[in-house]
Amino acid sequence: MSTFWIAVIGSSALAFTTKFLGASVPQSALGHPRALRINNLVPIALLTALVAVSTFADKSRLVLDNRALGISVAVVLLIAKAPFPLVVVGAALTSALAYRYF
Repeated sequence: MSTFWIAVIGSSALAFTTKFLGASVPQSALGHPRALRINNLVPIALLTALVAVSTFADKSRLVLDNRALGISVAVVLLIAKAPFPLVVVGAALTSALAYRYF
């Protein structure tokens, strides 16, 4: 059996075990206020990490380019309480124009 198939079977077994253990958690533990708060914050943290890596990384290098400028505009618009579609369009336009002209 090749190393690839050992990795596939091992990761499949790990995924199954993780899902089984997650389904076995008693309801009393899931209903605890701290667990509920953590469950609400985990997707936000994961999305933030994904955006940060996609914005500031190029393979294994740290970069500051048009994507960082677009995120900066989005943050400014969010602080100014602009509607979400305006934030998205403003960030996209800024990134596109910066890419085109710089």
